[in-house]
Amino acid sequence: MNILYILLISLIAALTSCNGQPNAQAVKSAVETKQLPVGDTVTELSNNIMIIHQDKKNNYWFGSWQDGLYKYDGKTLIHYTTQHGLYTNRIDDIQEDKFGNLYIAGMNENSTITKFDSKSFTSIIASPSKDWKLETDDVWLKNPFQANQKVYRFDGYQLHELTIPSPPGLDNPFEIYSIYHDIKGNIWFGTNPVGVCRFDGKSFDWITEEDVTEFRNEGANGVRSITEDKNGDFWFNTENRYSIYDSATLKSGKFYTRHESIGSLNGKNTNGLKEFLSTVRDNENNLWFVTYRDGVWKYDGEKITHYAIQENSKDILLFSIYKDNNGVLWLGTHENGVYRFNGENFERFTP
Repeated sequence: MNILYILLISLIAALTSCNGQPNAQAVKSAVETKQLPVGDTVTELSNNIMIIHQDKKNNYWFGSWQDGLYKYDGKTLIHYTTQHGLYTNRIDDIQEDKFGNLYIAGMNENSTITKFDSKSFTSIIASPSKDWKLETDDVWLKNPFQANQKVYRFDGYQLHELTIPSPPGLDNPFEIYSIYHDIKGNIWFGTNPVGVCRFDGKSFDWITEEDVTEFRNEGANGVRSITEDKNGDFWFNTENRYSIYDSATLKSGKFYTRHESIGSLNGKNTNGLKEFLSTVRDNENNLWFVTYRDGVWKYDGEKITHYAIQENSKDILLFSIYKDNNGVLWLGTHENGVYRFNGENFERFTP
């Protein structure tokens, strides 16, 4: 008897119960494991691209505040929206776990994120929690709903919705604009408008200096970016940089000291760099700063270099800078898609 025929008969028997009806659990499993095509193949990105992420398989993911999510594998550009399983078409954060699953957060009132396992999208609803931990494999995401003081921690089983306590003396409601893991394993939260918070696994420490709070500017920028330089100093998107100490090296009873930041390093007190939106440290330890209307600035430890980002001689509105797996720099913009650094300047990216 033909071996393929025997295998076919065996499969039908496995999917059929003793009364001749299909085994529901077996059918369900077969459907869930089948890789069905999702998303629409398109030829270009939307103009509004704020978030960029490259996954472990080197696929690029581009998140919009308006038009959902795009995946680019180097050949094909696929567009995903709520019609394909995203919970929201506004993308505020993309993170990845050790298995390569993506977790996508966007503004919504139901404390829900989207998980993508390379086959399909699944909505995960967060549970209010007080389970503050720092575990190596946890995934942390922003909860972008306005002024709720909340972040998400996914431990592989449960999505914890955690509320960050207010800093001493400042009971104002605040939003979480950025999350950063430092080289010592601490996690940092940049807020609007009450400053910067560090959680070391046991306690919360705050920097609430005037330049990192946003009361004077009515929450214009908030702390959208946190980066360590090659000397271990922290750069928030504010007027100063900070040296951070552990419990063994505390100075003057504080865990930080403040220094002049990029806006004064060239001796000209560059007004355009008093506040910036996003920062990244490249593979050569240079720092790159993205401003809203005044392009990109590079600081190599000695000199500052300016890169104008324009279209039709008009400065475009920037939002974020991202370093990919190969160290290439990318820019997210409000109205002009994505830009990529070619070694000399930033050029508009066309898939």
